[in-house]
Amino acid sequence: MGNITLSVTEEVHQAMKKYSEIRWSEVARRAIEERLETLMLAEKLARKSRLTEKEALEFSKKIKALAGKRFLL
Repeated sequence: MGNITLSVTEEVHQAMKKYSEIRWSEVARRAIEERLETLMLAEKLARKSRLTEKEALEFSKKIKALAGKRFLL
């Protein structure tokens, strides 16, 4: 398994320390996996699509917004 280094503001770091029981690396890993899943789905749909570039960009924005809401819930 690969490793990454993540930088957060001091304010975020202090807030994270309050919840030391949470495995923050797991939270980050899941967020990355979910984003990749969304991106791969969008790419798959785009390859098969006859949408214009403008329509594809609008669709992409909607997907990102929905993914963001799902992550925040």
